Amino acid sequence: MAATRSGIKRVPADTDIVAGRAPAIWAVAHQTRRCLALRAAHRRDSPCSQIPRLAKSNFPKELPVAETVASLLAGHQSGTIAVSDTISRTFRRLREANDPAIFISVRDEAAVLEEARALAARDPATLPLYGIPIAIKDNIDVAGLPTTAACPAYAYTPKADAEAVARLRRAGALIIGKTNLEQFATGLVGARSPYGMPRNALREDLVSGGSSSGSAVAVARGIVPLALGTDTAGSGRVPAGLNNIVGLKPSLGLISTTGVVPACRSLDCVSIFALTTEDAFAALSVMAGHDESDVFSRSMQLGPLSGIQPALRIAVPRPADRIHFGDAQAEAAFATAIEMVRGLGAVIVEIDLTPLFETARLLYEGPWVAERTAAVGAFIAKHPDAVHPVTKAIIAPGADKSAVDTFSAFYKLAAYRGVASKMFAGFDTLMVPTFPRPVRAAELVADPIGPNSGLGTYTNFVNLLDLAGLAVPTTLAADRTAHGVTLLAPSGRDAFLASLGATIHDRSGLPLGALDAPPPPWTAPAGNIAAGEITIAVVGAHLSGMPLNHELTALKGRFIAAAETPPDYRLFALNTDVPKPGLLRVASGTGASIAVEIWALPAEGFARFVDAVPPPLSIGTLRLEGGRAMKGFLVEAEAVRDARDISEFGGWRAFMASR
Repeated sequence: MAATRSGIKRVPADTDIVAGRAPAIWAVAHQTRRCLALRAAHRRDSPCSQIPRLAKSNFPKELPVAETVASLLAGHQSGTIAVSDTISRTFRRLREANDPAIFISVRDEAAVLEEARALAARDPATLPLYGIPIAIKDNIDVAGLPTTAACPAYAYTPKADAEAVARLRRAGALIIGKTNLEQFATGLVGARSPYGMPRNALREDLVSGGSSSGSAVAVARGIVPLALGTDTAGSGRVPAGLNNIVGLKPSLGLISTTGVVPACRSLDCVSIFALTTEDAFAALSVMAGHDESDVFSRSMQLGPLSGIQPALRIAVPRPADRIHFGDAQAEAAFATAIEMVRGLGAVIVEIDLTPLFETARLLYEGPWVAERTAAVGAFIAKHPDAVHPVTKAIIAPGADKSAVDTFSAFYKLAAYRGVASKMFAGFDTLMVPTFPRPVRAAELVADPIGPNSGLGTYTNFVNLLDLAGLAVPTTLAADRTAHGVTLLAPSGRDAFLASLGATIHDRSGLPLGALDAPPPPWTAPAGNIAAGEITIAVVGAHLSGMPLNHELTALKGRFIAAAETPPDYRLFALNTDVPKPGLLRVASGTGASIAVEIWALPAEGFARFVDAVPPPLSIGTLRLEGGRAMKGFLVEAEAVRDARDISEFGGWRAFMASR
């Protein structure tokens, strides 16, 4: 890397953007099995325990250490790990990676160390990312570092940070440098950059994925524990899946895009790469929030991580829609993931993805291409020779889209969103493969378009339909091919997806990224109630997995915990057209303990939910075992006069199962 007069190190351009030829990546040690043996022992009943892990191979004398955000933060705040030592290790690992295509520019190490020392004057307890080194995709502004969007002729040096970066800095994060990407964030393979193609962290012959290629590889190889990317059509999820790490694509507008070079401005998201879901969510918690300078920013409550409710309804593609382009290993990996979540107690629902696939066609066949043209079309017209030919071929046709084309597409999208809304009302989350199959770098020589399009099969429709997404690893084969799943849910359910994703990733027992290190244990937080939330105890059709549970989730409701009442209640099957129970308070000790679930709702959602409760049900004060009181469903005494007493079943779910 050559130092410039500004002190910023620039990575030299590399014209070999496809082959990515360089020394082999760190081999993964055979000790992985031994490191994970105890962790896997309690998962013998999981299909993951039957999947081949990483193969034996030679490995460096000094094994890489997986430093997560959580572990570094604990060390920094307690004083057992010096922030300056963390930064020194970060720069050493960057040099040892020996891949000049990961970063486009790198900050001067001495300058970052000076910032690390300056942190000592601040209270670590007030900084949620105290001393955490972070990499930033080079279409996101960092003050004083050039923003190139992987096009040297486009480069400019911003005076201010992007809003997302500014919030990370205020939380105590330290910026290391700007990572490589596919030019103007257009592509999913990671090859369309004059700065080279970052090598896949696990297999050198596979593409690293794009467009946020450098950010994904930097995290997977342990250079930094956290990196920012962007995700408009899968640019955050696909490279995460190909490199065995977590890729969090937040709800549209949850993270500000002020200071981000636009691709499709109405669909762009700042995404997060991390070794664990907990780490990614920590960064999301710091960056989330309304930004008045961003017209697409939205005010929505994030909420904390929480436990996973029983009997989740998880939708998966029906067999006809499980597209893997003939890759048997990929097909088996997704089947394994299905069994994994089934082992968590989830109910699997197979659905037809045709409406989602039809929506995806609008992204590149419809007028949304014109958004890319609006963003950089004028620059391309003035500098045609400075733009990658494939990127130019994708963006240029947007100028031919008419207003009629645009409104026709808007009408189609509105119809698709209506269909999708009804679909998602029938389950808690949709789980799809993150990508159909991995792509070899050599394939791009013969066909630079086809493999890229294939990688977007399960990603292109997501932002058009205003969904939140989270990609998590699930399997790692003996040939070091990573596969994972993406969890999708309506906008605003980011905390729910992160809670479920953390549980699934924990269940997989996989090593972190490309490192020979077992994952840290994940324990779901118990009873986290966010400010402004109100708890409610539900007893019947609103229980998780039951027909009316969607009324809670649609109002941003979150499962908190399963609970029971003391033996002071009796449960009745009411004589109504739709089966529903009634919970009636009786004399102390003369009833039965009845199973309930505790959910939390934002205050506005709680008000709307209570207003819609029909008689003879009502919301009153319920007592739980242990004496805790909260709002919950009760029934009028008159309504149970001729109803069947079903208290012996101990709850509505057990009663319905008996039928």
